[in-house]
Amino acid sequence: MQMKTYFVTGTDTEVGKTYCTVALTRALRAAGRTVSVLKPVASGCEAIDGVWQNDDARALRAAAENDQDYASVNPLALVPAIAPHIAAQEAGVELSVARLLQLTADTRQRRDDVLLIEGAGGFLVPLNDHESYADFVQALQVPVILVVGMRLGCINHALLTAEAIRARGLTLTGWIANSPQPEMNRYRENLASLQQQLPAPCLGTIAWLEPYPARQLVADRLTG
Repeated sequence: MQMKTYFVTGTDTEVGKTYCTVALTRALRAAGRTVSVLKPVASGCEAIDGVWQNDDARALRAAAENDQDYASVNPLALVPAIAPHIAAQEAGVELSVARLLQLTADTRQRRDDVLLIEGAGGFLVPLNDHESYADFVQALQVPVILVVGMRLGCINHALLTAEAIRARGLTLTGWIANSPQPEMNRYRENLASLQQQLPAPCLGTIAWLEPYPARQLVADRLTG
């Protein structure tokens, strides 16, 4: 049976995509599902045991608790903590839809129940001068899960992202309201507007938790 694949994107950078993907991974595993994880491109990497690694990709790998090695989770690791296409240009690395499809082929052919693919930044983050991450998702033809960072401007950002997903013939299968800051003015009113206007169900809400909690606690807070 083919793995059910989902692409996790965000309304912006630093909205908690990894936080939520870890929560989804833990929740799926608690429900008895096996999960593969994939972060095709990661910038801001550091050398660990002689291998360039990214903290987000490491968190995903730890949450999955499967037999994936680091390269199968994050096949393209870039050092500068900047937009992937700029980091790739500086490193002299090709970054394109075709390259990502090639680099992720083995992971996408695994036999787990679910594959969660985490993007970088927002849905339209560039890969190069003429392709974006959205083109990669369109090539895969997989449903999208949107992480909405609950802060000022989130309604506009969420609706624009949903429109971009729909414009490419893709399905927004659900969204998560994540709080990347301690407080948001009129949180409940903003959440209600999103629930009314986004064309997909809310998969859960994750409140601000500080300091960074145990990963299982994050999964437990992913509640509808």
